[in-house]
Amino acid sequence: MNLLTILDLVAAGHGDRLVLGTAEAGLTGEQLRDQAYAAAAEIRASGVETVVFMGENGLAFPLALFAAAAAGVPLLPLNYRLAREHLVDAVQKQGSVLLISDDTSLAELPEVTQSVTRAAWIERCRERPGLAEAPVEPDTEDVAIVLMTSGTTSAPKSAVLRHRHISSYVISSVEFGESDPDEVMIVSVPPYHIAAVANLLSNLYSGRRIVYLERFSALEWLHTVNAERVTNAMLVPTMLARIVDELEAGNAAVPTSLRTLSYGGAKMTPSVLERALALLPEVGFVNAYGLTETSSSIAVLGPDDHRAALSSTDPVVRARLGSVGQPLPSVEILVRDVEGVACAPGEVGMIFVRGPQVAGEYREGGAITDEDGWFSTRDEGYLDAGGYLFVRGRADDTIIRGGENIAPAEIEAVMYQHPGVEQVAVVGVPDEEWGQRIAAFVVRRAGVDATVEDIRAFVRERLRSAKTPDSIYFVDDLPHSATGKLLRRELLEQLPVSR
Repeated sequence: MNLLTILDLVAAGHGDRLVLGTAEAGLTGEQLRDQAYAAAAEIRASGVETVVFMGENGLAFPLALFAAAAAGVPLLPLNYRLAREHLVDAVQKQGSVLLISDDTSLAELPEVTQSVTRAAWIERCRERPGLAEAPVEPDTEDVAIVLMTSGTTSAPKSAVLRHRHISSYVISSVEFGESDPDEVMIVSVPPYHIAAVANLLSNLYSGRRIVYLERFSALEWLHTVNAERVTNAMLVPTMLARIVDELEAGNAAVPTSLRTLSYGGAKMTPSVLERALALLPEVGFVNAYGLTETSSSIAVLGPDDHRAALSSTDPVVRARLGSVGQPLPSVEILVRDVEGVACAPGEVGMIFVRGPQVAGEYREGGAITDEDGWFSTRDEGYLDAGGYLFVRGRADDTIIRGGENIAPAEIEAVMYQHPGVEQVAVVGVPDEEWGQRIAAFVVRRAGVDATVEDIRAFVRERLRSAKTPDSIYFVDDLPHSATGKLLRRELLEQLPVSR
């Protein structure tokens, strides 16, 4: 199975149904297929080796994805927020390029043989309606998508996803045509995020109409959800936090059409989740954990899990609200210790994953799965006795203080219990005596008094003194990427900060 199989099924099953966009500016299943195939003929004729899409959400993105697939070349959705040196480096690795972007700053690169704006690309797809010629049928081993990793701790890498990886995720996570005809999905994560690719393909496959939010704002999101009667949504935690703020301030009507809200991509602040659950009691919340290299989600905490955790008096069950749920049926998850031995329930180790959707491959270094197909997520965590996965954070974030490994997530979890802490991030700071010392950056909760010593004493009572932050800095906000990932390196660059 490949991406064109998905497109052909959508065109055959939902040919006259609106599958993308609004009634005023949208595409049916047949129109999406026909326009993508027509544009693919031009891509093949041009001889380019890669289609690079650098822009915001909208119809141009799915047309680029399927046209590239039908032309037999990969698509690279490029993060327009990267530094220019990383953008140039990414383009130069792709061979000859068709660039679809409103930003012309890369058009002069010798690798860019054609450049077109997003609006002009949409028009080009519309100019030749109907099947211009038979598409190139991709092999399942052909590269479908190249995505740049977030680069939160190092320079971005080019993750390779082949047709078999992406289609395996789609067919294992949803049933074809399972959605009700009135279901609508809003996509507000940017196109360069794996969630944007996965949401496009899985919702098309299930028969759910997709509405794009070109760029995220909480009020615009709420307006669109209410106006389009959106039933399903996916958000990163920072987006959900802003939506909760607007709803609590009474700046928008609480959505009544929403049935399911998925969140993921970064750690969710417990207080934000609890506030969201209280504001939207009829909505089924889903926490999804995945990586670019795994073609999206590998574990899910579903609505029933959320409800069970909230209503339970059993501390083990209640704690699962802080987990990412259980593995999808098509994947296996294993937690290993430093010797490579499987950890017992509750024992922290490195998280590994295996399954048909797992790529674990980069243009810079090839496949990095082991001989048995296991891929290291580079996240630390543990499985409880019920098979629920708890993610502690990136192994790269581990603080080594006096030879002891300390997980920032453990300290953050305790600090979030303090009534004066709205947001917190813990990092390791170089120290001549201890190797690293512990620094915490705190956003204080409005209306609650909190001092450095109050918070340090609170942590010391619940953790050993070695895990109590040496320094606490109060800040107005924490730096996050557009996809919600905490940028710890930027916190280190802010030092020193006023207490």
